[in-house]
Amino acid sequence: MKKLMTATLPALAAAAALLAPVPAMAGSAEGKLQVKLLGTAVLPDGKIVEVKNDPLGLTVGANTKANDNVVPTLAVEYFLTPNVSAETICCFTQHHVSGTGTLAAATEIVDHVLVLPATLTLKYHLPLAGGIKPYVGAGPSVFFYIDEKAGSSVTPLGVTGVKMSNDVGFALQAGVDIPVGDKGLGISLDAKKYFMDTTAHFYAGTAEVLTTKHSLDPWVVSAGLAYRF
Repeated sequence: MKKLMTATLPALAAAAALLAPVPAMAGSAEGKLQVKLLGTAVLPDGKIVEVKNDPLGLTVGANTKANDNVVPTLAVEYFLTPNVSAETICCFTQHHVSGTGTLAAATEIVDHVLVLPATLTLKYHLPLAGGIKPYVGAGPSVFFYIDEKAGSSVTPLGVTGVKMSNDVGFALQAGVDIPVGDKGLGISLDAKKYFMDTTAHFYAGTAEVLTTKHSLDPWVVSAGLAYRF
């Protein structure tokens, strides 16, 4: 399972915007800003939901799936009120796409694609005894696809490139923050369900030879440390 962690301009800009109005302060369970370092499992679907262009009938009786991945992620959260916050995340996750059904032998349709799931959720936290705060959230997301590569299963057919469309979707979120002491340190458990499609365009030279729409709809499940200040 490949892992990748890198800073991204959108996330850094969001973090800077959140940090700007907040003076430096020590850790606090009631601080305005919370940063989380998480291990995250990304569990996408990847099935074909619509065939837009397939003159050779390659998709008849076939479908696709995307592999799971585990990556480190960074979450930055700003508390608008004691119980309402806005959160963004930073991570890249790398995937490949393989075939199912009549395409089961095609183990590499898309050999490599980096996905940046730019997400902003608005969250409501329910304060419980001991400082434990379960929460729910929702918000928009845009998946950016970078460095897609045609896999070894399709290049012998003349496919020279693939491009996946950047699309807008939606995320639902639930989790819990559990304090460790009273100095802002805690444990965070989080789950997001994304509703997201993408369209894959396969090319032979400059000619588009296959166009398919895919449902990604990943579960994104995280656990790690939080620090609030």
